[in-house]
Amino acid sequence: MLKSAIDEGITTITATPHHNPQFNNESPLILKKVKEVQNIIDEHQLPIEVLPGQEVRIYGDLLKEFSEGKLLTAAGTSSYILIEFPSNHVPAYAKELFYNIQLEGLQPILVHPERNSGIIENPDILFDFIEQGVLSQITASSVTGHFGKKIQKLSFKMIENHLTHFVASDAHNVTSRAFKMKEAFEIIEDSYGSDVSRMFQNNAESVILNESFYQENPTKIKTKKFLGLF
Repeated sequence: MLKSAIDEGITTITATPHHNPQFNNESPLILKKVKEVQNIIDEHQLPIEVLPGQEVRIYGDLLKEFSEGKLLTAAGTSSYILIEFPSNHVPAYAKELFYNIQLEGLQPILVHPERNSGIIENPDILFDFIEQGVLSQITASSVTGHFGKKIQKLSFKMIENHLTHFVASDAHNVTSRAFKMKEAFEIIEDSYGSDVSRMFQNNAESVILNESFYQENPTKIKTKKFLGLF
């Protein structure tokens, strides 16, 4: 996977293993494994760096476990934290939890919302989260159409309506869930121009550096027109 990432032109990876009821990956384990991987990288003198992170499935005790040192922010040292919804619905308590996360000085990033059935059905849900100050991250394979045309079209609408701020690989392997970053950014540049493509890359760098960045005002997706595309 490292060699595949290098071939894609990637120089820095934030490793974000799932942390949810199915995969229990707490902070100490992630830090240990990332250090082991980085040692291998250094030994082979590969031109890439791996940073620790975590993709946290939303749950009620999230802030409690964060205070106990079980959860990691993006890059391990930033204030940005990656939050994942279940794929089949939007939890009713999400808005309140996002608010409480922000009160703790953390910046929630909702990952792959374009693949959530509740948001697909009603994109205004995502608009409300973005208005609240939540950031969002779409998957490169969504942009390229590897998750289907419906998700691809929603990803495009999210870009056009300033409802997403990052493009991530969400890579799990080098076959069925590969990086797809180069292909995704080529599509974005062809469709929206080099400024938009560069913006997504700069935003990702800002997260690693724990810096803020400029955000365009979000707008609602026009539902009737949008649904007509499916």
